[in-house]
Amino acid sequence: MSAEAVLARINVMKPWLGEEEARALAEVVASGWVAQGPKVKEFEAAFAAAQGVRHAVATSNCTTALHLALVVAGIGPGDDVVVPSLSFIATANAVTYVGARPVFCDVDPATGNVTAETIHSALTLDTRAVIVVDQGGVPLDLDPIRELCNRHEITIIEDAACAVGSTYKGRPVGTAADVAVWSFHPRKILTTGEGGMLTTNRADWAARARTLREHSMSVSATDRHGSVLAPPEVYTEVGFNYRMTDLQAAVGLVQLGRLPEVVQRRRDIAARYVAGLAGLRGLRLVADPPYGTSNFQSLWLEVLPGFRTTREGLLARLAEAGISARRGIMAAHRQPAYRWRDTGKSLLQHTERLNDRTLILPVFHELDDESLSRIIGTIRDAATGAAS
Repeated sequence: MSAEAVLARINVMKPWLGEEEARALAEVVASGWVAQGPKVKEFEAAFAAAQGVRHAVATSNCTTALHLALVVAGIGPGDDVVVPSLSFIATANAVTYVGARPVFCDVDPATGNVTAETIHSALTLDTRAVIVVDQGGVPLDLDPIRELCNRHEITIIEDAACAVGSTYKGRPVGTAADVAVWSFHPRKILTTGEGGMLTTNRADWAARARTLREHSMSVSATDRHGSVLAPPEVYTEVGFNYRMTDLQAAVGLVQLGRLPEVVQRRRDIAARYVAGLAGLRGLRLVADPPYGTSNFQSLWLEVLPGFRTTREGLLARLAEAGISARRGIMAAHRQPAYRWRDTGKSLLQHTERLNDRTLILPVFHELDDESLSRIIGTIRDAATGAAS
């Protein structure tokens, strides 16, 4: 690829980082405290306030937060956990980590999210929890799921990895679940490089998660550092090393402060795609559901049989134009790691269709109008068969 082509390439995403993050990092370095400490505590408090929950527990990434959520919820060997197959494989993996069995369910074809009906079809006599996912930032309809799970005494864990800034019935997503988890990976719209968060309104679950993430020490590293003669620590149970650093938390605080601006920019970009692709037969863009708003962390496009080319053909056409799109959300039940899968009575037909037909379009804060026009123009050319 020529230097000109590299410079002209449009990536599928790019984190929005700048001088403010650099200054925040420099301040932490100058303080001499870079491990989990006061900045993590500040970030947790700010994130809990922004999400409208009582407790937030920072972790090393979203997968570790999900693992902790299952542990504090008491899920373990002999338990079944209903999960969507249409999700990054970490959703199912965390269930396996605790010795439970993931049971895959299908999703709504419009939103890509689980529903009360798809969950119900996958319930077993051993179902103790469900993991619901706000796929790509699209909020799921939690109230009917809450009604179903309350009847069967099932814990709801919300994998909101992609959904910071999305809303459900006017409130931040994640507030109505028993426990929710979040990702701050560079692909997410709020990033700390790596990092995650567990949120809950249960003080006992939050307290246990804080202890478990730090090897289950009875005295935290922060408290030991603050003492001239630190008290001896006791390890109350087998724990984990799932801590976030103050370096990451400092970046997270900056990112959280401008989250509304980031979400609005992504929604504006999504609206531009909608307008630019209007009238093209055989394409469907994901959209806000009637009960909430998406942050459009991922803007996926479904290529239907009526379109001039296939999903793979459109991806190739975009690549030829220097535009990096991605295949849509994976289906975990199709992966070799889950060849022993159990789907209950669910046929996963919508999951497989979306897995086969969707692609993710470039969306990031600094995506300019010229680049957007180029992407839209390339898709429109593919629709008509025009030469690149």
